[in-house]
Amino acid sequence: MNEYMASNRRYETMTYHRCGRSGLKLPAISLGLWHNFGGIDVQDNGRRMLRRAFDLGITHFDLANNYGPPPGSAEETFGQLWRKDFGAYRDEMIVSTKAGYRMWPGPYGEWGSRKSMLASLDQSLKRLNMEYVDIYYSHRFDKETPLEETMSALDQAVRQGKALYVGISNYGPEETREAVSILRQLGTPCLIHQCQYSMYERMLEGELQDTLLEEGVGTIAYSPLAGGLLTDRYLNGVPEDSRAAGASIFLKREDVTTEKLAKSRKLQELAAQRGQSLAQMAIAWVLRHGRVTSALIGVSKEEQIDDIAKLLDNPSFSSTELDHIERILGE
Repeated sequence: MNEYMASNRRYETMTYHRCGRSGLKLPAISLGLWHNFGGIDVQDNGRRMLRRAFDLGITHFDLANNYGPPPGSAEETFGQLWRKDFGAYRDEMIVSTKAGYRMWPGPYGEWGSRKSMLASLDQSLKRLNMEYVDIYYSHRFDKETPLEETMSALDQAVRQGKALYVGISNYGPEETREAVSILRQLGTPCLIHQCQYSMYERMLEGELQDTLLEEGVGTIAYSPLAGGLLTDRYLNGVPEDSRAAGASIFLKREDVTTEKLAKSRKLQELAAQRGQSLAQMAIAWVLRHGRVTSALIGVSKEEQIDDIAKLLDNPSFSSTELDHIERILGE
């Protein structure tokens, strides 16, 4: 019997957006388990974060085969915790995983071959203790494997009942258009594209976003806080206990430039005028036009989830505020 009982008010404040032209809705805020849920982390902390997220209506939990560290351990942690706490709520949860980056040694442990994609999914399901995932992604485009092969592997995963939907991640506009076309012909539409997007990383804008809108594909943005640069963590430089001070793959010390810190301080001033933290405003900005289905956050403690969720109290921007943000970013 599960010890955890979800809040009966969990759907009262969260906003849900339809994902592309599908029937699936995703929460405006999704929780990523890239780090802080691995084998080196304290499992009770991960448990508290998952519980708090679900209590706030965050129903989407995003993983990949190589998340940890070590690789695979985030799926193992999530699999153990959902069995303990969320077994009764499986039909209220969206669980995604991915394959494409290096996971095991040899020629089949990465990229986009049918062998790699389907073997990886089987391994992920074992770690997750699940019969299926809701979304299965090709994590990156493989230029050495025919795209038809990678997409047919995604299609097969759905036909085998191991995934309900499929998506792609980190694909450029041309590859996205081709992948979407192939999947449509196979009868398994592309649900979603996951890409990096923030005030400091705007490659989504332009051709890629236009393609996704034209094709009816949803968008989920990862790193909306630019690795922490769009929080109050680095406003006064690089703390010694921060990601950028260590060997983080998210944010390196050289990324914390004087120019970006100056911009972040000005953005913080605008956020304060809006009655928000910088993090709240930064994620609200990612969601501002309704073109991004969900913003994917990474946190290290449950209080951060509470803080970010408050952005829903003031998600809109005036044209004056948006112009002000563009001026700051353009300086």
